Amino acid sequence: MLTAITRAVSPAIANCELTYLSRQRIDATKAMQQQKDYERCLADLGLKVISLPSEPDYPDSVFVEDTAVVVDEVAVIPKMGAASRRREVETIAPVIADYRPLKFITGNGTLEGGDVVMVGRKCFVGISTRTNVEGIAQLDAYLSPYDYQVIPMRVTGCLHLTTGFSYLGRQTVLANRSWVDVSGVHGFEIIDVPPEEPWAANALLIDGVVILTASSSRTAAMLRERGFDIRTVDVSELEKAEAGLTCMSIIFDGSKKIPHTPTTDSTEHGLTMSHKA
Repeated sequence: MLTAITRAVSPAIANCELTYLSRQRIDATKAMQQQKDYERCLADLGLKVISLPSEPDYPDSVFVEDTAVVVDEVAVIPKMGAASRRREVETIAPVIADYRPLKFITGNGTLEGGDVVMVGRKCFVGISTRTNVEGIAQLDAYLSPYDYQVIPMRVTGCLHLTTGFSYLGRQTVLANRSWVDVSGVHGFEIIDVPPEEPWAANALLIDGVVILTASSSRTAAMLRERGFDIRTVDVSELEKAEAGLTCMSIIFDGSKKIPHTPTTDSTEHGLTMSHKA
């Protein structure tokens, strides 16, 4: 069964990190409602939603995608590129530990889950302001024993790879080529987002259904014409925090449980594995 880990919006979301957008007023109450609507959409598609409480001290904590990379065999817990966000993993990792063995990005490596797009055994990873080459090398070392191919991609005009590059199924990706270098992407049809919707390339694929933001109406119409099953969710307040649909959940096959056994590695990261989902 597909499982989604989500987190309620922090009441401090107005203090979120911003890299590419100018700061705007965020209506926290409206953002909270939109996040609940997002969770409802996931549940309607048959996912088990594990909804965690808000983290008042961490404005960006609703964006849980950045705190873990989960595949069938293992979960990699990042050292996040934004120093202000690094402690967010402390409450996410124990939840994921009920499902997967944990590995950790350490030392000079940085990685955020928003820079990772999984397509089968291909793992596209963005080199961005948040994820560096050392972090990608450590991720590769953790995933390569399970026959995953890690493919670095240069991200220049947006925060994360998922902002400008998403998998739609049917060997097709949605991309903003002005933000993401897709020259290393082979064997896929690449659909370009309309120029008037540069932020529309963040799409969430669930069992053949492609979810887009309500602000991506032209992109939605274009994909419907190509036969894709499209749903839209309004996350307009969260978009002011440079959010996309993928960043508000960690989605994995919860039926494949290989729980983590606590080790010195995990205790060195200040993590306790007492939570039970």
